[in-house]
Amino acid sequence: MNKTEFIEAMATRTGCSKAEANRMVGALIEIISDTLQKGDSLSLPGFGSFEVRERSARTGHNPKTGEKLDIAASRIPAFKPGSALKAAVNGKK
Repeated sequence: MNKTEFIEAMATRTGCSKAEANRMVGALIEIISDTLQKGDSLSLPGFGSFEVRERSARTGHNPKTGEKLDIAASRIPAFKPGSALKAAVNGKK
């Protein structure tokens, strides 16, 4: 499912217009992004939680040349699914 299909499904399930569903999806993405950018986590019980994880600096290599590369430390967004979502994906209620 892509974003357009998601927006159509949201509009159908909520009974709102596609334009309103598009604004809601955009707002959801913006809220999650802003929260993670601040370094905070966002928890949606039953669905899962979004958090920022720290990656330490490390040494990698160029697979083509074998040359060693220094990879800088970074922060990455992560999602941890909740038990209800895991159960739904596995066909359990």
